[in-house]
Order: sequence, then structure tokens, then C-alpha cells
Amino acid sequence: MTAMSTVMDGAITTAGAADFKLRATANSNENDEDYDGLIVFKDYVEKASNGAIEVELFIGTQLCSNGAECLQGISDGTIDIYISTSGGASGIFPYVQVLDLPYLLRDDRIAEEVLSEGSFTRALRDLALDDSGGTIRLMTIGNTGGWRNFANTKRRVQSPGDMEGLKIRTVVADLPQELVKALGASPTPIPWPELFTSFQTGVVEGSKNGITDIMGMKFPDAGLKYVTLDGHAYMGALWWMSNDTFMSMPEDMRRVVVDGFAALQQATFASPKRKSIQAYSDFVAEGGDLYVPSPEEKAAFKEAAAPVYEWFKANIDNGEAAFVALTEAASGAEAKIDGNADMDIK
Repeated sequence: MTAMSTVMDGAITTAGAADFKLRATANSNENDEDYDGLIVFKDYVEKASNGAIEVELFIGTQLCSNGAECLQGISDGTIDIYISTSGGASGIFPYVQVLDLPYLLRDDRIAEEVLSEGSFTRALRDLALDDSGGTIRLMTIGNTGGWRNFANTKRRVQSPGDMEGLKIRTVVADLPQELVKALGASPTPIPWPELFTSFQTGVVEGSKNGITDIMGMKFPDAGLKYVTLDGHAYMGALWWMSNDTFMSMPEDMRRVVVDGFAALQQATFASPKRKSIQAYSDFVAEGGDLYVPSPEEKAAFKEAAAPVYEWFKANIDNGEAAFVALTEAASGAEAKIDGNADMDIK
């Protein structure tokens, strides 16, 4: 795919006129919420800067092909903006896996309040700046794919006991494997491109994915028929920027970029919700079984997963600091949202 340096009707064209040119990349495609966010970011920043900033989009793997390579590009300044999952950045910043800890964010409203309010993101930003020698700056955290849920080929999962013995696909990382083991299942690392065939052949019997990924990869055709909407992890998207590039701008242009990332964040919050509606409908139409755990059942999942929290704090560098930052932000968000809801329903 060629670089996308212009987009859509209404966008300001500033060829040759920009004072700052930002090279942004996402290792995804135009159907992904990462792309939706970048389109909003580009449009906002170019207009709000009155053409002083130009954003050039590279969608795919032209500039870099994985988290380590792309973050190195951010560090050395050959790339200005990059989006990673927590797994994609965990090799360099292991504490970002705090976003993968299960059942800490109750629902979309809590997750969005936590990530919009800023204290948690700033805590991770400070850690990443320190660890990168001041070169890699976390700008915002959005969403990429909604929520992770347990899906499998064998049976409806209503309780942790129903996970017993299932072979669940994970990435090659300790945290998701610890979670699967805590719930009584067997973690089985499988590369993403091999997952469809692995379902067909029984190498694995389940996974931890969002519904748009499940339907986009046609996993029901491989036998994936049961999805439990436990929402154990919010699929956070970490948006990184070259700190040298950011700090080289005057403060008014930095403010435009910060506001642009806020607009991007809101776009990525909304996009998975809209796309999941059709994905869930298609899953059921193809014979899929959707199960929503009761509050009591979800509490049982959280209790079973609790050892993972202690493992994370004890085994991940800066894990305790990241855990405290997230749980404190989540508690504050719950108090605010529940308090407002109590007033709104009177």
C-alpha cells in the first residue's frame, strides 16, 4: 500500500506549506479503528494548525513491521507517531501489560473515563520517558477492537469451572498465560496467522479475542461457536510519539497535537462499538452462542483470576506502580460515574 498523504473532501491541502511534517504509521488496514483514529487526527491537526502541521499516514508495514521495530523508529526519530497494543510494546515497556489484567475496568464508561481523565496515562508516560531516555512519549490510550472475551469450540462457559482443561490460544507472553492457568485452562501460544487452522485441527479450542477479530478472521468457519461476554480486558491502543519531534514544536502547535490525540481517542472509543453490532449479529446468525455472565458469575471469574494481580506486581518491572495507577483511577471513575447516575435516575 502506498503512503496516504491526503484524505477526504474538506481536508486542508498543504503540500509544500507545512512547517512540521509528522509521519504516522499503524500496522493495520483501512478497516481498523486505528485508521479511523488517524484520519480524525490528521483532519483535526491540519485544520487547527492552519496548515502548519502536515500528517502523512503509512498504513501497513512500509515503515516498520512490529512493535520493537516501530518503537525503535519512534526513539530514533525516523517515525513520529505509532500505535501499538500492550503486547506490542511490552518487550520494551513491560508494565503497559497492566491493561491486560482482567476485570479491573468494569465497562466502557469506566474505561473511557479512566483513559480520558489522564492521571493513569501520565503515569505510564513518565515511566516510558524514563525507560527510553526521554525519546518515546505516550500521547494517549484509545481502543482497538473493543473487549477481550473468552471464545471456544467446545461449550458454553458460564463459570471458571467451565474453563477447566480447555486449550486456549495466547500470545508468547507470561501475563496472558498466567491468566489462562489461573482459570484452570491450558495456555497454548499460537501465531495469529495459524489460529484458524489450529481451531480446525484442535491444536487449540479457544481464544481471548474481540468479536470484530473473531468475525473478521472467519473463526466460526473453523468451529468457534461459543463466546462468553466476560469482558476481561479492555483492548487498549497505546499511541506513541517521538518526544524530540513533539518538544521541537512551539507550545501552540504542541497543544494542537494534544487536542488532536484527544479527538483520535474519542474516534477509537466509538468505532469498535459501531463495528461490533454487525459482528455480533453475524455471529449469532451463523449459529454462534453468546452468553452474558451474571454479576455473580463475573465476580467468580474475577476471584479466580486474582492471583494474576499479585504475579504481575511481583514479576513485572514497575508493575506495582502501574497497577496502583490503574486501580486508583478506576475507583475514582466508578465513584464519579455511579454518583452521577444516582442523581440522574432520581
